Amino acid sequence: MRRYRQAKIVATLGPASHTPEMIRALFEGGADVFRLNFSHGTHADHAQRIAIIRALEDEVGRPIGILTDLQGPKLRVGKLAGGAVTLEPGATVRLALDGEPGHAGHVPIPHPEIFAAIDEGTDILLDDGKLRLRVTEAAQSFAITEVITGGRLTDNKGVNVPNAVLPISPLGPKDREDLKFALDQGVDYIGLSFVQRPEDIAEARRLIAGRAAIMSKLEKPAAIDHLEEIVSQSDAVMVARGDLGVELPPEDVPSLQKRIIRECREQGKPVVVATQMLESMISAPAPTRAEASDVATAIYDAADAVMLSAETAAGQYPLEAVTIMNRIIQRVERDPQFWSLVETSQQNPEATAPDAITAAARQVAHTISAAAIVTYTTSGSTALRAARERPHVPILCLTERPRTARKLAVAWGVQCILAQDVQDFNDMVEKACAMAVKAEFAGTAQALVITAGVPFGTPGATNVLRIAWINR
Repeated sequence: MRRYRQAKIVATLGPASHTPEMIRALFEGGADVFRLNFSHGTHADHAQRIAIIRALEDEVGRPIGILTDLQGPKLRVGKLAGGAVTLEPGATVRLALDGEPGHAGHVPIPHPEIFAAIDEGTDILLDDGKLRLRVTEAAQSFAITEVITGGRLTDNKGVNVPNAVLPISPLGPKDREDLKFALDQGVDYIGLSFVQRPEDIAEARRLIAGRAAIMSKLEKPAAIDHLEEIVSQSDAVMVARGDLGVELPPEDVPSLQKRIIRECREQGKPVVVATQMLESMISAPAPTRAEASDVATAIYDAADAVMLSAETAAGQYPLEAVTIMNRIIQRVERDPQFWSLVETSQQNPEATAPDAITAAARQVAHTISAAAIVTYTTSGSTALRAARERPHVPILCLTERPRTARKLAVAWGVQCILAQDVQDFNDMVEKACAMAVKAEFAGTAQALVITAGVPFGTPGATNVLRIAWINR
């Protein structure tokens, strides 16, 4: 069951990867978490894939995480006369709520929230940022704009307003139906799209009511203004670089990616780097060298996980994409420079007993060349603290809760085994040693560093550190 790497892989399922045979192959190739993209497919499609994953999980005896990615609001232009118009640079274009078919001087946008948020000087992007309009006059139901970057515009293309906070919930009617379905199916993470403010997460958390963890997708520049609060209120974070790249200049995205990873590491929240990581493998059996470097950069930054989207959902080479991503991660983590960078970016522990114990566990494991750090956890907080320390050795997490184990499938270095809770110190040591040997984390005469909370079973109460030797 053991993975010989610390960073995790999230693989998206779709038409190219919906059979039991392919899902199993992706898991064996290195996928730790499977993503279901609710922008595509029916509830029946997703239910079938969830059933396949849970059956595979039972068969292999390893917890597998499931991430449901909600679509979020989709802002689009309306219908255009003839299906398309050409907007010339410098031309004046009227945007309006009315249902009149569009033409070269008039584009319908059926979203009052956009007109409520824009002002003179606001830029409006159409068709994934290919066209740019600048507002010269704004009203409640229309706006007059100048075409800055022109081109051909067709029906129903997307609209982005990068420098405005839109008065719109991230959970539309479709998202609420999808959310109810996903929760009924027992998924582990809800991927929340269109997050702009901390209040967006609070709304989702009320609806989820503890039945799944929340992974906030950072795809709107407005979210970056509240980065610390959004990370704090999330259970995990996704760097959605594709959408960020539409609303931000391309040169801003790399530094922003690093900033988000740093903030997540500081707060001990798992962070997933996503979008276009191995994009060419949608139609090619090998990535470009630039794509390999892109994946490696996320690993050098010590992101918890990297994600494949269309590469595994709709591409011609889904298994090859997972396999090469697995190889890139392993290669980076064997590089001495990787560990130097991890050490340099090490976060200071908080002034609490659990953080002190966890930081000490990392140092002790390094000093005595332990085979692994073993954590006992109920809620997952002990294992997440251990992951925040980025130790040189694997983190073997023992928990009696399948939901906790699946949630930790995205966390850096954490590999979970379901085990009944322990009753006393001797039971703790014996069970840790037995599980570590059985799962091939440790062998004869090797040491384990064990952390737990006393009284046993108390969530978040990490206050014990123990060194144990296998058969010694």
